[in-house]
Amino acid sequence: MLSIVQSIPGLVWAYTFDQEQRSCRRLPPDATRADLSFVGNGFRWLHLNLADQRVAAFLEEFPELPSAVVSALTTHETHASITLEDGMIYGTLVDFQREFDEETRDIGWLHFAVCDNLLITTRLQPLRSIDRVRAAVEKNPARYRQPIDIFELIVAEFQRTLISLVIELTEELNQIEDVVYGATTQDERRRLAPVRRTVVRLHRHLRTVLTLLRRAAAADDDEMPHGFDDVAGRLTSRLEAVDHDVYALQDRARLLHEEIDSKLSSETNRHLYILSLMTAFLLPPSLVTGFFGMNTSALPFSDGEHGTALAFGLMALSVFGAWWLLKRAGIL
Repeated sequence: MLSIVQSIPGLVWAYTFDQEQRSCRRLPPDATRADLSFVGNGFRWLHLNLADQRVAAFLEEFPELPSAVVSALTTHETHASITLEDGMIYGTLVDFQREFDEETRDIGWLHFAVCDNLLITTRLQPLRSIDRVRAAVEKNPARYRQPIDIFELIVAEFQRTLISLVIELTEELNQIEDVVYGATTQDERRRLAPVRRTVVRLHRHLRTVLTLLRRAAAADDDEMPHGFDDVAGRLTSRLEAVDHDVYALQDRARLLHEEIDSKLSSETNRHLYILSLMTAFLLPPSLVTGFFGMNTSALPFSDGEHGTALAFGLMALSVFGAWWLLKRAGIL
């Protein structure tokens, strides 16, 4: 029995689905707990904001939710997890945060629990994929006959978000690549670094979700919710296709970074080569001026009228001698 307290803490939205009518009804923002008690031949979907500290106490009042599920729904841990137990599936999925006026590439976390007639999702920050799930549910509610169908849609929307990010990152890499392989040499590592960081995080979290789905699909049949086996197969195929694209993007970014390092290293070597040649040409004249700058007696050309000119001639001759030696050695 739910508490007699009427408010639903942290409510972002709530839907009740009627399987017979194949429709859904969104509860008003001021919905009470009593509105959740009538389901008929359908199920409920609650989406809650964990910023409200009362959410944990509210979820504990659901008799169908074990303590482990409540803990998974209210945790602030930042790693993906999927657990199957007694016909329920719960855990944490990765998503991307959304600001009020724009979508970001910051990682966010969606906690979920799927029961026979109940789906609960919780989050701390607004997320990109879950909003599109809500819009799809409202557009065609007849497609979703059980909570596992919405779970599949959540992961599918995450996959579509990954595809859009891959397209964005590919365009950024194209622009960087045009500069790197252009005629001029520019240091594009500052632009490339955030792209590589995003791709690495995408690949890491995507591989984790794939591994979790494969492990869940290999669980005993009595541990799975009805229909999860087929859902896991479809979602694994979807995510594997995106994983291939993300891996290719990661490899491409790594090669670009190596090319930038190679070009910058070549440019640095060229500058050092020029400085070495300048040093080689200036060292002999420096020896000449050092010799004639000694305050000793009987220096050559000290008594003649053209001593300075002869000293300059020796300096020029030393430069020519240095050039001849470098040319003979094959350095020039």
